[in-house]
Amino acid sequence: MNELRELTKAEEQVMHAIWKLQKTNVHGIIDELPEPRPAYNTVSTIVRILEQKGFVGHESKGRTHLYFALIAKDNYRKFAVTNLVDGYFSGSLSKLVSFFVDKENLKLEEVDEILRLIEQQKDQKK
Repeated sequence: MNELRELTKAEEQVMHAIWKLQKTNVHGIIDELPEPRPAYNTVSTIVRILEQKGFVGHESKGRTHLYFALIAKDNYRKFAVTNLVDGYFSGSLSKLVSFFVDKENLKLEEVDEILRLIEQQKDQKK
């Protein structure tokens, strides 16, 4: 497998559509994208780039191609979050959480959920 590379915003949108649909043609991808939807040729080009990057594969179905993800959404999510934490928070998850606490006005329910998850992690590591 190729080493994961960061995707552009447009590539991410296309990948989210493919992850959701699992196997789809370009028209299916376009239907999943937000308005204003890009042109068919634009999406087709993005899909070919994603194939070159090793994110997407295809199978021929008559005169069309059905595209499917070669990289699991969870794998890319882990990669993207690690890049975010490394690039903006010096690799520190506590700095990331502190940022959200300070800047994002977390709701009490969200704080409780974060604390519950931390306690669950602690229990699992004992």
